[in-house]
Amino acid sequence: MSSVNSVALDRLRRSTVVTEDVWFLSGPTQPGEGVMHAPIDGNPYIIGRKTGVSMKVQFRTVSGNHAAMWVESGKLYLRDLGSTNGTYINGKRLDEGDTITVAEEDLIHFAEAPFRVRRQSHTGMTNGTIAENVCDQALALVQFDRLMSERLVKPHFQTIVDMTNSDSVGFEILGRGSVFGLESVGAMFQAAEQLNLEVELSRLLRWEGIRVGRDLPMHPTLFVNTHPREMEDIVGLIESLTNVREMTGNTDLVLEIHESSVTNPTIMQSLHGALNDLNIRLAYDDFGSGQARLAELIEARPDYVKFDISLIRAIDKASDERRRMLETLVRMVRDLEICALAEGIETEEEANACTDLGFDLAQGYYFGRPSPA
Repeated sequence: MSSVNSVALDRLRRSTVVTEDVWFLSGPTQPGEGVMHAPIDGNPYIIGRKTGVSMKVQFRTVSGNHAAMWVESGKLYLRDLGSTNGTYINGKRLDEGDTITVAEEDLIHFAEAPFRVRRQSHTGMTNGTIAENVCDQALALVQFDRLMSERLVKPHFQTIVDMTNSDSVGFEILGRGSVFGLESVGAMFQAAEQLNLEVELSRLLRWEGIRVGRDLPMHPTLFVNTHPREMEDIVGLIESLTNVREMTGNTDLVLEIHESSVTNPTIMQSLHGALNDLNIRLAYDDFGSGQARLAELIEARPDYVKFDISLIRAIDKASDERRRMLETLVRMVRDLEICALAEGIETEEEANACTDLGFDLAQGYYFGRPSPA
């Protein structure tokens, strides 16, 4: 169900006579929420996850201060504020610091959070309607059917480096859509969820990524993702990976399982055994983002543990207690002969701190942004 940000509207009503058009953002401010319609009433109007911003968007992938918008001479402007996961307008990512004008009906993604730009004239007339846009949703589903049937996804690759010398040792495969409205991975999976096709989308992204990645120079190790729902059908997951292995030959593969899916040591042991038969290694992803499952590290030992960005961000400025905690976790992982990988490194200082803490591998914007082959 859609709703209007009443607090912001009250501010508009109490202001002086409105003689200019009012711009709105229409979309969900948190996962699973209905569409909100928020007037852009600040100069600047800050969108982000941090308390105190103009519009708080509680998606995990949205940065604290993600983007800024403002109205000047009747035009609406947008700027990304150095967000981690990017701001997209009609599928094209903004470069950090660039300022662009935004038009009515443009589709903006703050990371995975989608918003449509609306405008209401000072006479009260609207172009379109301030209500949940059923057409947008229907369009997304039609576009998703096209994306799946025509395999319109474009793999991107983010380098993974050896911390001892910063040499690239592999790539994580990340997906982007090639149809309007479904460019980001978040938008693709939102549409897939409505159709109960998350597993099929995950398999498509994995297949296309490996198909392209197997031909990269020097034949690097490829880290590929899974969707949590795939863990509900281990047999189906193994069958899909068997098909992948037949397609790739001897390409070095690592399968990433999100930490939240690592809940049953017996199932994980079975999966790891099947992966060994396929010559595919196992990584636990986003370790530390929720409840770190230390028991499973011992009972169902992976080959890699990827430490979540929440543990790495600003580690160079962290307290002694936090650094000691992370150093202890890294040492424990390495003592189990598991490779420790730091995710989300964005600065030289963070990289140096992670080297001091004993990490084997790392990835993040400091070493390279995801890019097509």
